Amino acid sequence: MTTIAFVLLSYSADVPAGLERSVAALAAGLRELGHRAVIVTAAGRASSADTDVVALDSVRLADPATEDDLLAALRHPEVADEVSALLKRLDVDIACWADASWGLGYLAPAPAGVRTALYAAVMRTDPLFDEAAAQASVVVTTSPFMLREAAAEGYDTARWAAVPNALLTSGKPPGAVRRELLRRAGPVRIVARAEPHKGVRELIEAIPASTRRPVEIVLAAAGFEYWPGMQDDVIDECRRAARTKPNVRVLPALPWRAVPDFFAGGCLTIISTTSPESWCNAAAEALSAGTPVVAYDFGHVPDLVGRAGVMVPPGRTATELWTAANSLLRDRRAYRAASRAAPGRVAAHTPSAAAAAFLDAVTRHRTGRSRP
Repeated sequence: MTTIAFVLLSYSADVPAGLERSVAALAAGLRELGHRAVIVTAAGRASSADTDVVALDSVRLADPATEDDLLAALRHPEVADEVSALLKRLDVDIACWADASWGLGYLAPAPAGVRTALYAAVMRTDPLFDEAAAQASVVVTTSPFMLREAAAEGYDTARWAAVPNALLTSGKPPGAVRRELLRRAGPVRIVARAEPHKGVRELIEAIPASTRRPVEIVLAAAGFEYWPGMQDDVIDECRRAARTKPNVRVLPALPWRAVPDFFAGGCLTIISTTSPESWCNAAAEALSAGTPVVAYDFGHVPDLVGRAGVMVPPGRTATELWTAANSLLRDRRAYRAASRAAPGRVAAHTPSAAAAAFLDAVTRHRTGRSRP
């Protein structure tokens, strides 16, 4: 049995963020394979009832916190000392820093002999990331798209590996009769973190006046934000926009395991993110439920979705997303083909498969530098 510790100071169960969900799925997969997986956090929402989630004593973060808040809290050497002692006490074999800063990758406080991995869910090119990547045994990304991004930024990716995200829970696709009813009149269902680049406000404002079917949007705040008040501002903006659209409802956050079934009750979902997604959990969960996806044609989403949806050229307005969505919904044959193809697009992305790929990546690589 191998003991793996994931360090992610913002981690709490059900936080609406891709990195937290990725780590939870990886940890679940490792346990399925018979290994021990522990998640180290500093978040106030961490559950003390979960013995596989360990909250640090030396640092506590505001909820939500900015990266400036985080780095200020990490100026105290007690943090690195506590993490190193914790990893030694747990007899950890592999430490995964689940971000350059939020995962302590730039500090890399691993005891001697512990193999390390840096988890890179988004492409960073700052000095903290460079330091974290240089110290890790391997840099683990979520998709081949990120490997291409890193190479384009000048990184030597010889010690990088793409480990596709896993679905913590899959949806149950509705039967053919129910799916056809959804195509005709079912709601468009969207799940997003309250972040400006998710493009949700613009998507609401672009809803055509002729739209009669419901649009249901789950919008939630994570334990981190880019500047103070960012998430509250995004949610308020979306709610104001929704008040001008009588068929739109902005809904509260859902538990992680409820998201795929929420998608199963929708006719399709729209990923309106205006910057490339390195994976896209929301798209994967919708696909698992047989729900087609409409999105911009960049990042990993086109490779993930394949024939199970429609891509819109990047740079187009949110109006074009609605045009593509309505076109698909009007075409019974194309919609049926997309829905049928959807579950197969993500069937292989199980927690145990992701865990096996993660272990393989870490054991195949040794220490070395990642940038010339």
